[in-house]
Amino acid sequence: MIREAEAAYTRRKVASWAATILSGLAVVVALVPLLAILFYVARRGLGAFSLAFFTELPRPFGERGGGMANAIVGTLELVGLASIMGIPLGIASGLWLSEYRTTALARAMRFAADVLSGVPSIIAGVVVYATVVVRMKHFSAFAGAVSLAILMLPIVARTTDELARTVPDALREAALALGAPRWRIAFHVVLRTAAPGIRAGCMLAVARVSGETAPLLFTAFNNRFWNESLLDATSSLQVQIFTYTMSPYDDWHAQAWAAALVLVVLVVALEITGRRLLRRAGTS
Repeated sequence: MIREAEAAYTRRKVASWAATILSGLAVVVALVPLLAILFYVARRGLGAFSLAFFTELPRPFGERGGGMANAIVGTLELVGLASIMGIPLGIASGLWLSEYRTTALARAMRFAADVLSGVPSIIAGVVVYATVVVRMKHFSAFAGAVSLAILMLPIVARTTDELARTVPDALREAALALGAPRWRIAFHVVLRTAAPGIRAGCMLAVARVSGETAPLLFTAFNNRFWNESLLDATSSLQVQIFTYTMSPYDDWHAQAWAAALVLVVLVVALEITGRRLLRRAGTS
């Protein structure tokens, strides 16, 4: 019996070590292409970095030099405006889903949010083009932000829903016993308790839309000058990269790599910030 137990323990230990090694190899295999892409983008993009890239406007077709200052500012405007529209609405929707989780409408909305989060981003661009751009009769930064906000909405809503449902019901019952209405409980008790995790979900949603190109082609389009109004077409790093890579000019190709590196750094920074906030929420 003792020998059989020792043999079984040895087999389990060998199987555990084998599973650990295979899991580590799987992680390495998954990381190799990602690190190769990051290294390649960094190698190609760093060579085109200069002060002019961050401070000057694009040069006319065929001329060397210039930069993407307007595209950088346009990207920040689009993502910022989309966050203003999408994050509050997503948080409010997620709180409603968590507080009325057992209703048929909540289940239907939760299913719709899951479906919407998996819809290709170009669909959002086409919908906004048909409902906003066509009615306004021109492209605009506002339309581009609306398309990005649509992509952010289900991510923020489902994140808020899941995190708000982790808040103990005892806190809700204590607030109800004090006479607080449901809406006040949702915003002053549930939201405050789940705030760190919700912030992380919002950061991940912002990172998700920061690299989207297809919706902006149908909504914000492009602009080679400074954007003076949110109701005018605006430039963005995503569309500028697409435009420059389709051109025959080597200088524009180099600037496209530099813009890609800026986008990668932005997305990675947002992802790391979101993960840290989520980890802090889990340990608090």
